[in-house]
Amino acid sequence: MLTGSSPGVSDGSAPGPRPGLARAVAVVALVALAALIPLLGPSAALHGTGEAAAPGTRGIGLLRAVLFAALCVPLGELFVDRLARSVPGAPAARPHSWAPYAAGVGFVAALGLASVVSTGNLVPHSPADLDVGGLYASRDGKLALLEVNAFAAAGLCALSRRPASQVWPLAAVVVAEALRAHPTTEYGPLLGSGLTLVHLTCASLWVGGLLYALRTLRGWGVREAGAALLGLYARVAAVLLAAITATGVWSSLRRMPSDTILDQLTGTAYGRALLAKVLLVAAVAGLALWARIRLSRAADPLTACSPARAEVVALGVVVALSGLLTALPVPIRW
Repeated sequence: MLTGSSPGVSDGSAPGPRPGLARAVAVVALVALAALIPLLGPSAALHGTGEAAAPGTRGIGLLRAVLFAALCVPLGELFVDRLARSVPGAPAARPHSWAPYAAGVGFVAALGLASVVSTGNLVPHSPADLDVGGLYASRDGKLALLEVNAFAAAGLCALSRRPASQVWPLAAVVVAEALRAHPTTEYGPLLGSGLTLVHLTCASLWVGGLLYALRTLRGWGVREAGAALLGLYARVAAVLLAAITATGVWSSLRRMPSDTILDQLTGTAYGRALLAKVLLVAAVAGLALWARIRLSRAADPLTACSPARAEVVALGVVVALSGLLTALPVPIRW
C-alpha cells in the first residue's frame, strides 16, 4: 500500500480535479465536433464541383452518422465480451452496457430517416407532410421501417435476460443498410449490397470493439488479463481492417472506374469525402500499428491504451464521414 503522496495526486486537503467530469466534457466536445462534419461538410465538399445537394443533405448525413454509431456500440460490446470470456484469469467484471442507450438513439435516428423517406426524400416541415402508410409501398420505405423496428427490438433484447439475442435485430439493420445503399436500378446491386454488408459489419466490430475493450480494461486491475484481451482484439482487428480495406476499394472502383478515380477524388463531392475518409483510415491504421508495437515490446503492455484512445477518436470522425458520404451525390449513376 502506498502511503506517500504522488505527483499530481490530491492528498485530500484541497479539492482535486474531477476526472469523471473532465472525461464527460471531453466526450461531449468530441461528439459535437463529429456532428459538425455531416452538418457542415456538404457545402465544403460540393464547392466548385457543379453538383447540387439533395434536399436535407445535412440532416440526413447527421442522422445516418448517428445510426452508424448506434450500430457500432452494441455490436462491439457483444464482440469483445466474447473475447473477454476466452482470456485466462480474466475478472468477471464488465463495464455498464451502453447497448440500451445506443438502441434508443438508433431508434430515433432511424425514425427521422423514415420520416424523410415517407415524404419522397424531402424534409418534412410538419406531421401533415408524413405519409406513414406510403412507406409500405416502396422498397426504401420498407427498409426504413425495418430499421426502426429492429432498433426497438434490439433495445428490448439488451434489457432482457439474454442481451446476446440483440445480435439478430442488429444484423437486420446491417442487411437493411446494405440493401438501401444499392437500389435495384444499379448495375449488380447484389454484389454492391454484399460488399457493403461485409464493410459495415467489420467496421462496426472494429469501432465498437475497441471502445468496449478500453472501457473493460479500466475496470480490470489484472495487467496480464488486460494485455491478453488487447492482444486478442488486435489480432482480430487486423483481419477486420484487411476486410474493410478490400471491400472499400472494391466498392469505390465500382462507382469510380480506375481511369477516372484520380479526377473524381478531387473533382466530386463524393470523391473528396472518400479521400478524407481514406486518409483518416490510414492514420487510424498507423495508430493501431503503434499500439500493437507497444503491446508486444513495451515493459508495460497497457501503455498501448494511449494510441488506442486516439484511435477511437479518429474512428469516431470516420463514422461521421461515413454518414456524410451516404448523403452526397454518387459521382457515377448506373
